Amino acid sequence: MSQHFKETPRNAITESGIARVIPCKELDISDPIKWLSLGFQDMKRAPGISLFYGIMFALIPWAITALVAMTGWHLVIMPAIVCFMLLGPFLAAGLYDVSWEMEKQHKPSLRHSLRAMKRNAVHEWGFAVLLIVLMIFWLRVASLIHALYPPSYDETYQSFIPFLAVGTFVGMIFTVILLFISAFTQPILMERKVDLATAVLTSVNAVWENKLPMFIWAGIIFSCVVLGFLTAFIGFIFLMPLLGYASWHAYIDAITTKKPRNYV
Repeated sequence: MSQHFKETPRNAITESGIARVIPCKELDISDPIKWLSLGFQDMKRAPGISLFYGIMFALIPWAITALVAMTGWHLVIMPAIVCFMLLGPFLAAGLYDVSWEMEKQHKPSLRHSLRAMKRNAVHEWGFAVLLIVLMIFWLRVASLIHALYPPSYDETYQSFIPFLAVGTFVGMIFTVILLFISAFTQPILMERKVDLATAVLTSVNAVWENKLPMFIWAGIIFSCVVLGFLTAFIGFIFLMPLLGYASWHAYIDAITTKKPRNYV
């Protein structure tokens, strides 16, 4: 399927004079469904590789939960989550490589996808560290909200509404920030030899120019993550590869290239 620009490439950040980034294209509100459909096609074309990465994404949170249950040491959650956030972008890079190989009419392989993780390793590690810093800051703000919340002996649901409202509002702010800086950063770093700042600013610009489609996409991702937790992480075996492949197609649709892309 040939990818065509829907309008002249746009770059809000460049126009504002902040920085020079890779321009984006205009997305349609129906595009997230198309990305899922294309991602599902990729899964069917590479079932073995998809299963491998799906199991990896399911085993990590399961191992964290099992470790806490066995030791009763809840402090292990923080370093475990940090390790997951360090490994997550590299696992996602492997999925992007599978879709990229299909786009180039190559037969994807597990070995090639694993090698893709070190294609732009320095900046990918930097991106992982950026996610960790954001996560730690998020947790510190949540702790501050909890500490400043006045103690009450009235433990009814109504008494917790203000606390829950503030926490939800702050959580939404951090979630939106995460969407802006991470939507397209990883595939940009994997395919293009650019620095982390360029990748992040390009992602921010693309989300800003396509707010409605990207927030629909964020809602789909959130729903899949919730479903994965509700199924005791078993759902991640299918959902994470699907989201990984779909994210690559989102990147193809959103970020411009010098030559038109073709994908079958």
